[in-house]
Amino acid sequence: MTLEEIKEIIDKEDGVMLYFWGDNCAVCDALKPKLIESFKENFPKIKQIFIDAKNNTDIAAHFSVFSIPTTIVFLAGKEFAREGRAMSIGALVEKIKRPYDIMTSWFLSTYGV
Repeated sequence: MTLEEIKEIIDKEDGVMLYFWGDNCAVCDALKPKLIESFKENFPKIKQIFIDAKNNTDIAAHFSVFSIPTTIVFLAGKEFAREGRAMSIGALVEKIKRPYDIMTSWFLSTYGV
């Protein structure tokens, strides 16, 4: 996936989660499945994108990612949350939950979808 494709997805989707990871990163390996499951359960409308930071240095640099793992959440095209190596999935979920619920309930009431 290219930087331009990622930017386009961020602009089009209501919510996007970028997860920057790398090979030989034990924290990345441990965190990724937990993050996937948590987002599927709590934020099913947030698109998840996983980026190998080592092989996509241009994308990592564009998003100012200098350490892995890094998780960036965009809501309505704007960066809303950024967490790094020592992140708590529970704290990230709590940070996103209210605006996500407002965003999705507004969409449902407006468009009935």
